[in-house]
Order: sequence, then C-alpha cells, then structure tokens
Amino acid sequence: MIIGVGIDVAEIARFEEALRRTPALADRLFVPAELRLPDGERRGAASLAARFAAKEALAKALGAPPGLLWTDAEVCAEDSGRPRLEVRGTVAARAEALGVRTWHVSLSHDAGVASAVVIAEG
Repeated sequence: MIIGVGIDVAEIARFEEALRRTPALADRLFVPAELRLPDGERRGAASLAARFAAKEALAKALGAPPGLLWTDAEVCAEDSGRPRLEVRGTVAARAEALGVRTWHVSLSHDAGVASAVVIAEG
C-alpha cells in the first residue's frame, strides 16, 4: 500500500550558490557520508542538489510534518549505484507512525535542475 508520494526539484546553480554563501549549510543538510564519493572526493553540486531534493520529497511523502531533521534522512547508494534511503530519529519515528516499511527513491539531474521522487510504502 502506498502511504505517501513526494517529488521535488532544485535548481543546481542556486543550490550551489547557497552552499558557497553559507558553508555551514552543508553540515545542516547532509550527514558526512553524503558529502563525499566513495573515493573520498567531495560530491558535486548536481549530486548534492539531487540529494536535497530527495530529502524534500521524503518530507512531502510523510505529509511534511514540522520537526523533521534533515540529517535524520540519508541518501545512500547501493553497490549498483541505485539510490536508497536510510532514516533514523525524527524521520524514522514519523515513518513508523504512518506504517512505512519500504522506501523507493529516484534521483535525476539535467539541464541545470536536480529532481527526486520518493514513495513511502507500507
């Protein structure tokens, strides 16, 4: 059963400028593992914007309740490269209250825009 669906888009250049203007923003939005590629290199703006869009989409799939922490949702990648969500804390509590058991996430970026879709399934 589908419990919620969320979609979000982020303009990559605008997101990159926000990160440049406010360096501490990255630490408020992302856990350390999200900021770096497996080889340790810092992720590019398009990848970070897509991850931010996924967190926004996840919040929408949960009904956008107040009090969710950005760092309580982590966008990870399977060995195949397929994105997946790991949730904890405030996000996990809301998901559990709604009966969410499985997450589906899709990320994309093209033509200066990053996008994400999240489906919460119970």
